Amino acid sequence: VQLQASGGGLVQAGDSLRLSCAASGRTISSYVMAWFRQAPGKEREFVAGSSWNGGDTIYADSVKGRFTISRDNAKNTVYLQMNSLKPEDTAVYYCAVGSRKYIVKRQSGEYLYWGQGTQVTVSS
Repeated sequence: VQLQASGGGLVQAGDSLRLSCAASGRTISSYVMAWFRQAPGKEREFVAGSSWNGGDTIYADSVKGRFTISRDNAKNTVYLQMNSLKPEDTAVYYCAVGSRKYIVKRQSGEYLYWGQGTQVTVSS
């Protein structure tokens, strides 16, 4: 599976961005999908995850209420809508394909395939 993330950029605090992650090589419709992020000098952290049909979504406490994960299985694409962005959201954002269908896990080891990452920079 190849994952292509896009939509990152430089924005100001309070702005919004929508990240996209297009998959190719295999359908993602039977898998959990998630977004992680990694800020400079920090470990990669879970941001949001979606079960195979979007019926179950979970979020990191730091983004809950501001970020929304969604997916369009017909387009083999997962999205991350990010609102009310803060400087602490600055990071490289990665999408990932999980090994499960129904249960969303926060641990990076549960994910089999990773995109190349897209940079999000939020200025104050």
